[in-house]
Amino acid sequence: MWQKILLIPMRAYLSFVGFVDDLKNDERGISELVVIVILILVAVLAIILFWDLLKVWLLELWGRITGEVETIQ
Repeated sequence: MWQKILLIPMRAYLSFVGFVDDLKNDERGISELVVIVILILVAVLAIILFWDLLKVWLLELWGRITGEVETIQ
């Protein structure tokens, strides 16, 4: 029983090492991984650029709204 329990960390390590070796040798898997990372980076950059433009517009709109509130009262 103890021998099986003591083998668990070694089996986990060997499984991880085997997974990493398979990933290194599988060119198709690496290219898919690179494409996914690039798509995520492009999406984050698009959101940052869009948010910058949207923030300016929202601040301008908020300035108009708060300016109009003073004239309404």
